[in-house]
Amino acid sequence: MTGPVRDDTAFRAETPEGIEYTLYPAGLCTRFCAYSIDSLFQWIFLAAFLIVYFVVLQAPAGIWLVLLVRFALDWFYHIICDLFFRGQSPGKRLLGLRVVLEDGSPVSAGASFIRNLLRFADGFIGLYLIAFFSLIASRGFRRPGDWAAGTLVIYTWQSRAHHRPDRMDWLRLNIYPVVPRRVLSFEEKQGILLFARRYPLLGPARADEIAGPLALSLSKDTSLLRETGPSGYLLGIARSFAGEPAPKEAANI
Repeated sequence: MTGPVRDDTAFRAETPEGIEYTLYPAGLCTRFCAYSIDSLFQWIFLAAFLIVYFVVLQAPAGIWLVLLVRFALDWFYHIICDLFFRGQSPGKRLLGLRVVLEDGSPVSAGASFIRNLLRFADGFIGLYLIAFFSLIASRGFRRPGDWAAGTLVIYTWQSRAHHRPDRMDWLRLNIYPVVPRRVLSFEEKQGILLFARRYPLLGPARADEIAGPLALSLSKDTSLLRETGPSGYLLGIARSFAGEPAPKEAANI
């Protein structure tokens, strides 16, 4: 994917197939709230562990154990959330945020490790001044770990739906699977699937603009295109790739 194109606080990126989409980085206040919620979850987990260990199991006390568990939480809590929960910790999920690479793709293991390793730099002397000034001074609201790892913390489509109700997850749309009038090449199939994945990040007008030329070349029925719109037509083809049978009246149209 090509590098991001910056416009105000939004990041616009483009796939090799020419599909453009926009990322909306989360600001300082929202990220602080998400971090506070995650910190609360960490302290609750630590307290529960210590109660079970010392009170229930009656195990011998040792400050080393508290430090070890705290260290493990600091190091692995966010990495596990990044890799196994699609870039969403509990705090980020509650506030509709997600960690992604700057081109919009899912965060990788290496990037997650780097961005979380530099949390220690963010909290130098416990004041978090480095993270604070980095967040307010950078266009993408990035802390040093984000710069080093090439990541962004963005609003998901759920959080932006309050401001943009027309942005919906395409899998939730009531769209029939559609079989195109000709056999698609591998590149065309990949482009349609990428379009479907990026659809929640696009506005309806922009999605129809992107989908228009290809949808018109794949459909014999212009009335169907007027009914579903170009983006709806491509989403129907994408749904058919998942193995869902198309209704008889929608097949080969």
